Amino acid sequence: MPRRKLSNFDLLVQLPWWVGISLALATFVTTHWVIPNIEFTNWINQGLAKGAPGVGKIFSLLFLFAGILSAFTSWTKKKQLDQQTDINSIRALSWKQFEELVGEAYRRQGYKVTENPGSGPDGGVDLTLRKDDQLVLVQCKQWRSQKVGVKIVRELYGVMADSQASKGVIVTCGYFTQEALDFAIGKPIELIGGNALVELIRTVQSEPQIQAEPKSDGIPSCPQCGSSMVLRTAKKGSNSGKQFWGCSNFPKCRSTLAYNQQ
Repeated sequence: MPRRKLSNFDLLVQLPWWVGISLALATFVTTHWVIPNIEFTNWINQGLAKGAPGVGKIFSLLFLFAGILSAFTSWTKKKQLDQQTDINSIRALSWKQFEELVGEAYRRQGYKVTENPGSGPDGGVDLTLRKDDQLVLVQCKQWRSQKVGVKIVRELYGVMADSQASKGVIVTCGYFTQEALDFAIGKPIELIGGNALVELIRTVQSEPQIQAEPKSDGIPSCPQCGSSMVLRTAKKGSNSGKQFWGCSNFPKCRSTLAYNQQ
């Protein structure tokens, strides 16, 4: 879905709530006390100084409203994440809500999250994450049934090279094609399918409400690629002789799950 071009006010609302509040306070103080107390000799500046309180009040209210709206938006994003109960509730979100959900999940992991500010040559990148010296580019595909193909993974890899990003992430409600999984092997690209997304949300919820459900036949799906898991037996190491669920796409996908024998 094409994005609309955001206004300056929209961009202001995307900033932390305290930025708007601080700007409102600074504008009010400057226009009501600082500027009126300056002795101007130029009659133009004198006129502007007299009108400063009125103009300042308008801008102060605008910044204040932006700060309040930013705080409310932040609260709704947090509430939205904590209310998710399963993959179906995630799939019911709009594309914008889905992006906000993913952004909030990474924000709770300590990343500074910047949402794509609108239309433009973003290469399909929806979120930019920064943590320490790491730059991570994220694409969000709120696709319920269509699999994410290798073309999208290749495009993100190209954007990563141009941006000198440390890592790329593609998040979807569904799954990835085998070609997409194969292309990502050995590259700094993380593919998060439906089950892995459920696990990501669960680990950052204030009080976990969501959990991955096994298939009706008792065989779980791979949390990474969505393929069926296979019951295997460890042949070496400290867990030798113990059973575990391994992805049927091994060695292309090395995801495992603990096997709890009933």
